[in-house]
Formats: sequence, structure tokens, C-alpha cells
Amino acid sequence: MTDLTHSFMDFSLPKIMAVLNITPDSFSDGGAFYAGNSQPDLSRVLNRVDLMLSEGAHLIDVGGESTRPGAEPVSPEEELARVLPVVEAIVSRFDVPVSVDTSTPTVISEAARAGASMINDVRALRRPGALTAAAASGLPVCLMHMLGEPQHMQLNPGYVDIAADVKTFLLERIAACEAAGIPRSRILIDPGFGFGKTLQHNLILFRSLPELVDLGFPVIVGVSRKSLVGAILDKPVEERMVGSIALGMLAIQRGVKVLRVHDISATADALKILQAVEG
Repeated sequence: MTDLTHSFMDFSLPKIMAVLNITPDSFSDGGAFYAGNSQPDLSRVLNRVDLMLSEGAHLIDVGGESTRPGAEPVSPEEELARVLPVVEAIVSRFDVPVSVDTSTPTVISEAARAGASMINDVRALRRPGALTAAAASGLPVCLMHMLGEPQHMQLNPGYVDIAADVKTFLLERIAACEAAGIPRSRILIDPGFGFGKTLQHNLILFRSLPELVDLGFPVIVGVSRKSLVGAILDKPVEERMVGSIALGMLAIQRGVKVLRVHDISATADALKILQAVEG
């Protein structure tokens, strides 16, 4: 591991993963870096990263494919064109680990060569070639649970037992990673809130977070501004910060190690309060 990767993988204190979507269509911040162009404006991207770090981000999560409900897939070439220049620019300018939110083997390989510190895959390395590429990269990987694909994952998702089903899936993917040569010390897991799950599914899964923590892998949770917050509060995306932070702090209390967020400064403040009270 690089020094940056090694420092991020120290989970003695919770970490903030900042969302940086290099996409025109992500649900919360899609198109923020395009300014009417076909490719992202790197100066805007780097200014945003600078702000993220000043607000308390520990890791920048770069994504070039929207995985919001109903999102259409992008070609590997388009995803690579979005992601690679951004990873290279961040790594060259800032002393911060970069994770790449991708399921695409070529993006995994090229991002690793460009200096990325982690692979964050909503499909848990199930695309053909992804597992091999991730193992060859030598990077830590985050395996997330998703039922189906983004285009149709919210169309009547069903489970026998949501908590048990997600746990079983993650254990199967962990075993696949180990068989491919990725050691347990480089594996993180994410239950995938909002990815093929109703509000009730999400709430049951949230209550079962301690069971996932007990598996012994660092758990990442991403609930920031998601529809489950909106459903609970009956509020649009732009009014979900407080609810997102409340859920995030409850996740930390249940043993979660990383929060994937949009509202970095407010999350960092809430974490400081929580840590002061709990010692």
C-alpha cells in the first residue's frame, strides 16, 4: 500500500468520504463540473476538492457513472474519459487518498496506475474482469450490495430477509475476493442503502448494521441526501442535510467506520460533537 492508502485504512477514528461526481446526471450534484462542455472543467473540480479538504474530508470518491435509480449505463470509454483526468489532477495537486467509484475493469486498472488509493464498486466486482483487475491493482476494495441494476433496481425490490440476504451476498463477494488474491485486510463493505431497497428495507437494514460490523470488515455507509431521508422527512434533495447527518451519526454509533457524504463540513462538526460526548 502507498502511504496515503495506509493512512486511510487506519480506522481508529471514523472517516469522511467526500462525494465527487464527474457525471452530468447524478441525483444530487450531476453536471456541477461541466459548465456546458462535454468534459469536466478541471479547475472547477480542483477548487471543489480544495474546499472538501478544508471542510474535513479524509478521502475523495470520484465517480464517472451515475448509479441513481433509473440511470443509464455509460460506455467504458466515456467513463474513463471522465474519471482518469480528474484522478490524475487530484493526485498531482493534493496529498489525499482518492477512491474511484467504478465497476469497470479498464477504469479500475487505469485509475490504479494514475495513483488512486481505493476501488469503490456498487456492483461488488461482479462485472466480467473487474475482480481480476481489482486484485491486480493491489488496492483496497469496497464491496457494496445492490439488487439488480440502477435502471430497474427500485421496481418492486423483494427479499426473503433483507438483513440476512445482504449479509449473505457480502460474505459471498468477500470469499470471491479472497479466492482472487485480495486479502481480508484490503476489503471494506457497504450495505448499499437505496440500491434496490424500499424505505422499510432500508430501515430494517440500518437497524442490523451492528451485525455487519461484527463481520470484522470496515463498513462504509452512504445515506447522504438519499430518497430514504426524503421519504422519512418528506423533503426534496436540497433540504435533506440535517436528516442525512442524523442518520450518519446513528451509523457511527453502530460501529460504521466511513461515511460517504455530500455535506462535509456539517458532517465533520457532528462527528466532533459525537466524539467529544463519547470520548
